[in-house]
Amino acid sequence: MTGTEEAAGAGQDRQVRVVLVDDHRMFRTGVRAEIGETGRTGIDVVGEADDVEQAVAVVTAARPDVVLLDVHLPGGGGVEVLRRCAPLMTEGADGRAAVRFLALSVSDAAEDVIGVIRGGARGYVTKTITGSDLVAAIFRVSDGDAVFSPRLAGFVLDAFAATDTPPVDEDLDRLTQREREVLRLIARGYAYKEIAKQLFISVKTVESHVSAVLRKLQLSNRHELTRWATARRLV
Repeated sequence: MTGTEEAAGAGQDRQVRVVLVDDHRMFRTGVRAEIGETGRTGIDVVGEADDVEQAVAVVTAARPDVVLLDVHLPGGGGVEVLRRCAPLMTEGADGRAAVRFLALSVSDAAEDVIGVIRGGARGYVTKTITGSDLVAAIFRVSDGDAVFSPRLAGFVLDAFAATDTPPVDEDLDRLTQREREVLRLIARGYAYKEIAKQLFISVKTVESHVSAVLRKLQLSNRHELTRWATARRLV
């Protein structure tokens, strides 16, 4: 039986309520269309959000079965959403089921994968996933399974192989969540104005974050910063 058929069969007995969290409206529209076209599977999109504050509010209010969560979001990123929604990840005293999170991101960087898994996500798939595979992944996560794109599973296995605690990058840990977001965008070639627009902050604030990153990492310029980020597969 294929993943689509399994999902369709499951949907005959129950419905999985989903919230979409991504800062690109067109992408959310595309995902809604993909999983909506497989309505026979019983997936019901009950809410959307495009930044951390809205995500926390929508997830808290809707209490969906599964949250499709982007890693890079204005306001602190997917890790911040997970941190603030942690109380919802366990079954409530009122018997309400736990909310489960499935990361859905364009990033396949090991640091991003480990970050959200440490935060409590049940899986991580990239945006290259097909609609039918995404439907199957949603159902698996709602059942409590862990789901990863094949290559990304290796990151998790490697991180937890030697110890129960994932390895710590002391240099990276010196940076705040916002500084990490700015670091990634700088390393991807974004101009200061583009970063400011992406993160909903001023150009001056971007400049301050870049200065702080360079100081903390003891780097001289954005070219060294890009090489540093690339070596750690953060780009």
